[in-house]
Amino acid sequence: MKLLERGLRSFGRFWWDFLIGDTPELFFAVLAIVAASLLLRNHRVAAVIVLPVMTIAFLVASVVRGRVKR
Repeated sequence: MKLLERGLRSFGRFWWDFLIGDTPELFFAVLAIVAASLLLRNHRVAAVIVLPVMTIAFLVASVVRGRVKR
């Protein structure tokens, strides 16, 4: 039982580090962009406008946050 618990904990830590890592805001940005693309899948014109704007906004916010940390 202890081996299974340790294996599950290690597996969870690996995925947390792999997906979240140093920049959790990018992980949540990807989730938001995927959710927006699912919501806008039937509205192509809106999707063509909204998704690139969201992507640029999240990347700029990440860069600004990274520069402020230093």
